[in-house]
Amino acid sequence: METATPPDDELQREARALGDPTRHRLFRYIADAPQPVGVAELTEFAGLNHNAVRQHLAILRQAGLVIEETEARSRPGRPRLLYRLNPDGSGRWGTDSPYAWLARLLSEAVRRRQPPRVVGRREGQREAARVAGTADPVDLLESEITQRGFRPSRSEKGQRIDFLLGRCPFADVAETDPATVCQLHLGLAEGLAGALGGLEVERLVPKNPRRAGCRLSLRRDAGAPTS
Repeated sequence: METATPPDDELQREARALGDPTRHRLFRYIADAPQPVGVAELTEFAGLNHNAVRQHLAILRQAGLVIEETEARSRPGRPRLLYRLNPDGSGRWGTDSPYAWLARLLSEAVRRRQPPRVVGRREGQREAARVAGTADPVDLLESEITQRGFRPSRSEKGQRIDFLLGRCPFADVAETDPATVCQLHLGLAEGLAGALGGLEVERLVPKNPRRAGCRLSLRRDAGAPTS
């Protein structure tokens, strides 16, 4: 299934930003990277000075092609600025469509004759192994669901964490088969939470995928620090 076509002015803005060969190379590097990348890594890749790379990144960010975020850092030192593909643009300009990821997991469910929740949980465990580190598990989980395109808004009260999901990146499929897609996402959250440690998924409350607003509720394990 194709990603929804954006307005013409958005496409033109993106095309202008990618018209510069260096910016296009930086964009492709960020899009292909398994995790967000910093300016130092991009500078080494491009063979330019920091200021030139930052200027290119600013244009890519203004065009909505990449997202700038501050590194979640528990060790001493100033957090780095990191850049990753804007999930809203996935499937354009040669990047992987989110539906390719969904199709792979649904194919796995059919091939293994397993419920979508089980397959999602296994995918969450794989993703957790890739990103696990010293950062707060809640920050890592939030980063992962953000990169999947869910636009989460986070709220915390004591040991309880709620994510209000501002977008369903698979609305076309979820609208016709919400049970399958939502169970896959619930399993993904459970796999991430369990493998990252210190978290337990309590529930996923689904809503109309076209309007979004699904709520993912988690709880920190007793004794786990709050942010």
